Amino acid sequence: MKKNLLIILSLFSLEAFAQESGSASAEKMNIVKTNVTGYVFRNINVSYERAINQWFSVNVGFGTMTEGKVPFINAFLSDEDEDRFKNLRVKATNFTIEPRFYIGQGYGKGFYFAPYYRYSKVTSNTFDFYYDYNAINGVTYQIPLKGNGDTSGNSGGLMVGVQFFLTKSQNLVLDFWIAGAHYGSGKGDFNLTSDVVLTPDMQAQLKEEIENLDIPFVDYTVETNANGAKIKVDGPWAGFRSGLSIGYRF
Repeated sequence: MKKNLLIILSLFSLEAFAQESGSASAEKMNIVKTNVTGYVFRNINVSYERAINQWFSVNVGFGTMTEGKVPFINAFLSDEDEDRFKNLRVKATNFTIEPRFYIGQGYGKGFYFAPYYRYSKVTSNTFDFYYDYNAINGVTYQIPLKGNGDTSGNSGGLMVGVQFFLTKSQNLVLDFWIAGAHYGSGKGDFNLTSDVVLTPDMQAQLKEEIENLDIPFVDYTVETNANGAKIKVDGPWAGFRSGLSIGYRF
């Protein structure tokens, strides 16, 4: 009797597993998307999401920002400081790995929360920078320099969003990133070079000018020499995510 009961229970378990597997196999487990709001900031991007089971998936994304003005530069630099960076342009790349946990209907549909890892890199062009040197005789000289460099960061964060299937065939997907934020550390080097040989007093004033820029969310140290300055970035790296993606499910 006990043996027959075990056989019956086993058959029920196999049937339930088969039904679950059949349900999963009937689902479309892959989604390719692009964040359309990112294009406003020159961010060309694509992501791929793979459903592992009903409540869990993995989303991998890559984006590249074409060379152009620094987004929102006037939000963290005064007009006077912004004028010091003549023709500054930057480009950037990012790579994101994002496990997603769905609390809605699943298989890529409904509300989700997603802890994620992001690697980012920002590179500048060769730009013009100047500062006003106040000489001992009371005369002010404008000292021009050329700058360039790059910085990269590794960070982790959490995002909350919701994903919809828009058609009866459930092929067209809308992914709304409600809010996300990440925090980590970044490192980089920027160099400023001058055709003018800088005296110790010129170097001291240049160092003070750069340190007084007070760029938020960035820790940096400045070293000056007769040829210009070296700026080393080594500190926190933070960012925010929000947007709207459109994709295809298959």
